[in-house]
Amino acid sequence: MTTRPPSRHELPEIDEAGLAAARCADRLLASARALGSTRWETFLAPLPERLRDAPPADLRAAARRGRAAFGAKDSIADVLPWEDAMAFRDALDRLLKLLLRYEAAQR
Repeated sequence: MTTRPPSRHELPEIDEAGLAAARCADRLLASARALGSTRWETFLAPLPERLRDAPPADLRAAARRGRAAFGAKDSIADVLPWEDAMAFRDALDRLLKLLLRYEAAQR
């Protein structure tokens, strides 16, 4: 018998962290649209839905994609509201930490 991977609702801490990151992504996407930053709007557009709805197995890729917006020479925080960008970064870091902890416990 093969065991199925858990659904998101079965991992409430991870689910809530994904939802929190999605809310932050929504705020940044709205800011990118308001400022006319098409580059960051295009980058952010798929992230809220992915962070909100992706199954646990795909959530890490979505979080890593969002984290890629914070480069040393080119960062979303340089263009969009700094407080919102930092909240997004922190939410992604928390989500990634929870995913790593969960994955480590499964080994």
